[in-house]
Amino acid sequence: MNHVNTVSFIIVLIMFALVTGIGFAAARWRPAKDRMHLNEWGLGGRGFGTFISWFLLGGDLYTAYTFIAVPALVYATGAAGFYALSYSIMVFPIVFIFASRLWSIARAHNYITPADFIRGRYGSRGMALAVACTGILATMPYIALQLIGIEAVLIVLGVTNTTVALIIAFAVLAGYTYLAGLRAPALIAFVKDTIVYVTVIVAVIYIPMRIGGWGHIFGAAATHLKVINPLTGKPHGSLIVTPAGEWAFATLALGSALALFMYPHVITGVLATKRRNVIRRNLAALPAYTLVLGIIALFGYMALATPAVNAGVKAHANNTQLSVPLLFEHWFPSWFAGIGFSAIIIGALVPAAIMSIAAANLFSRNIYTEFFRPGAGPAEQTRAAQWASLVMKLGALLFAIELSKTFSINLQLLGGAAGMVYGTIEAWRTPGNGQHHFGSSVAPILGHIVYIGFVAFLINVVVTVVLTLIFNAIHLPAGTDETQQAQYTADPEEAPVTVPVGAGVESP
Repeated sequence: MNHVNTVSFIIVLIMFALVTGIGFAAARWRPAKDRMHLNEWGLGGRGFGTFISWFLLGGDLYTAYTFIAVPALVYATGAAGFYALSYSIMVFPIVFIFASRLWSIARAHNYITPADFIRGRYGSRGMALAVACTGILATMPYIALQLIGIEAVLIVLGVTNTTVALIIAFAVLAGYTYLAGLRAPALIAFVKDTIVYVTVIVAVIYIPMRIGGWGHIFGAAATHLKVINPLTGKPHGSLIVTPAGEWAFATLALGSALALFMYPHVITGVLATKRRNVIRRNLAALPAYTLVLGIIALFGYMALATPAVNAGVKAHANNTQLSVPLLFEHWFPSWFAGIGFSAIIIGALVPAAIMSIAAANLFSRNIYTEFFRPGAGPAEQTRAAQWASLVMKLGALLFAIELSKTFSINLQLLGGAAGMVYGTIEAWRTPGNGQHHFGSSVAPILGHIVYIGFVAFLINVVVTVVLTLIFNAIHLPAGTDETQQAQYTADPEEAPVTVPVGAGVESP
């Protein structure tokens, strides 16, 4: 370590120890009759009410990526970074229509993963496998982003060997997730959201007072963003989205809104709730987090108005992801900077745990049990998921340590299935941020700068429509649909007894 802020570091250690204790203690919270059951380990017993689910879904959706990457994008480009605020406004009305229906059908058939639903709805093992593999591949770089958020804090704290620190954090996270399953992040989410709200409220009041007011902040930010970027020959950004950036902004916002609740970890949070109305109440209340997100995005402008932050970012090879930790370090007293740093770190641990559990559920149910151990009982499925969750975290750790930060961010923003092939190739061909490949998540397409993931989504839609027409024309037999219309609006109080994956389903 070199020039470590001792007070901040001690606060971070105390908070990390606190959430570690909570994580391991969660194994005894709401004890299950049979812990070795995916309904228990992977979905927390499917019994979370409105209060717990609100924190869990908030921990699921608003992560260290939110705290680090969103203001970093605002710091680097200005108004373009507020696409995250736009998509978080659009997403909840969209999901309000579908999420409760997914919960109902999953409850009726004991579906644990989104691929379970595909297996039952379309009677296709191959389609379920594609969904499972896509979900796992999409989740891995997202977990890595959480570890990158931790790394940004460690760098600002003065920890020189961040790799060792990340490995320790990974090991602790892996330990309590393996033991307690979804109960661990659900319980830790209370602490996470509390300190996030405290940090954000204090920051939005205290820092502008110290800097000189919002007028000064926006003025300084506008001045910095007008400076010509030597790599592009254009200004770094602006306070208002320019006409040239409108397509990128719009497609990023819409594409992200359509994708957010398709991630396995978000669906896991939905399926963990105990009643249908819990979903609807939470989707009505979760937009409160959008207000917080808007404030967090403004941290990017606060950082631009702070010369010490600009100097620190430049000293670390223009690593804009350090902007918020540097902002906290410069303006907050050391003890409260430690609280802010803890908010980012815990904001990484909660979603990383949920993501690894969701990916592990997919592997256990839709790959291991479906193709390798069809007769696996609940205990064996749970053990497979526990070990898979460790592998997911290890893979994400390697992502975070070995690959560039821009690569992880842009890989996380790509599409899936057929679109994943296009999205990966297009992103590989896209330079930016000093990189020849994977430099940006937007690219010029048909004369407009467009979000690559949105185009990938459109490709998926076209492929789906075309193949459906072809298969219908050649009278290819459709798989058996085991779902019933009434089950999509059912509200059973108890989760059904576990049945083998795909029981009662004919597979083509």
